Amino acid sequence: MAAPEEPELSQAQTEKLLQFQDLTGLESMDQCRRTLEQHNWNIEAAVQDRLNEQEGVPSVFNPPPSRPLQVNTADHRVYSYIVSRPQPRGLLGWSYYLIMLPFRFTYYTLLDIFRFALRFVRPDPRGRVTDPVGDVVSFIHSFEEKYGQSHPVFYQGTYSQALNDAKRELRYLLVYLHGEDHQDTDQFCRSTLCTEEVVTFLNTRMLFWACSTSRPEGYRVSQALRENTYPFLAMIMLKDRKMTVVGRLEGLIQPEDLINQLNFIMEANQTHLMSERMEREERNQTQVLRQQQDEAYQASLLADQEKDRKKREEEEQVRQEEEKVQQSVLAEERRQRTLEEEKERKSECLPPEPLADDPESVKIVFKLPNDTRVERRFLFGQSLTVIYDFLFSLKESPEKFQIITNFPRRVLPCLPTEEQPNPPTLKEAGLSRSEVLFVQDLTDD
Repeated sequence: MAAPEEPELSQAQTEKLLQFQDLTGLESMDQCRRTLEQHNWNIEAAVQDRLNEQEGVPSVFNPPPSRPLQVNTADHRVYSYIVSRPQPRGLLGWSYYLIMLPFRFTYYTLLDIFRFALRFVRPDPRGRVTDPVGDVVSFIHSFEEKYGQSHPVFYQGTYSQALNDAKRELRYLLVYLHGEDHQDTDQFCRSTLCTEEVVTFLNTRMLFWACSTSRPEGYRVSQALRENTYPFLAMIMLKDRKMTVVGRLEGLIQPEDLINQLNFIMEANQTHLMSERMEREERNQTQVLRQQQDEAYQASLLADQEKDRKKREEEEQVRQEEEKVQQSVLAEERRQRTLEEEKERKSECLPPEPLADDPESVKIVFKLPNDTRVERRFLFGQSLTVIYDFLFSLKESPEKFQIITNFPRRVLPCLPTEEQPNPPTLKEAGLSRSEVLFVQDLTDD
């Protein structure tokens, strides 16, 4: 079975490797690399241990068997848990440390200047975030290819989306920045992050967002959180109405310690989270109460508007009825005026009444519907229309009427029709020299 390939070195690690070989004189590049990896690529510690080994002095930079966590509570807002770093021991270790201090200061100063200048010549491509979701999903796929499917549930979205969801749901958000080139990353992922107890704890207690710092989205978050070393974890929650980092875990940490420290952070900030939940519940209740009040106001407003609408409709209906009555009265007045004018015109157009001794004259007595009797003489040769016009011109006559003989009872055709355009004369109608005719009211028919 072939041995797994070692990960490629970064530019900074390559420079440290060459410098370590020059200082120690070791010819084997693999041995130099293993020594630096054992000392977390701390070149001063590695050189000092190499010199101590040559002189038979115990290593002054080797970490203790179990590396305890240092709790930094100077900042009451953020709880930082940093894996303790080994310190030099003995007179020889301190002497070497002081001798190398000027060289180390000069080396890192020149290196920082070089990196600063390099940013202007060749900007870091990670500074441009074009597909943040793609960066996260790509990291998850590469993580699963290397470490398997047994891992905490990764939030498959951007860092901003994770913050918004944690804020909306009032949950803790644990951010993991994956340093691919760091010597502790692989051990942390296999021995801590992917263990069953850690997976269960994270999946049930918080949201978990992760990304590699070699990808633009992870690099952007790295610039915001300012981690010092890897593995790096940051606990974020809603505090004082804004998303705040309340805990930082840096360095290689064991599963039990990770769970204990996360529990410690959560317990320390539980009051803030409860306060946020109570405030949100109070705001929700206030909003619900306000909404109910608004709904009641709207219902009352609608009822008033409906009442006003009905009142306006009733007033409009009354106005229309009054207007209709007024128009009807005006129409009746106009009709009466027109009728009176027509009566006057008919009266003026009547031929004069013949004399009593005229042999062609006919004396007719008219009985009106109101029992009024009217007498007038006409000529045999005159049309029955003249009789109708005479009666129409009388004020006592109805608007519509017909003239009826008594014996035999028949209606005189006084008005022209389609069958008889020219009404007959009195003689043609068979009237005698003295007649009694009845006027029948047809107004209501």
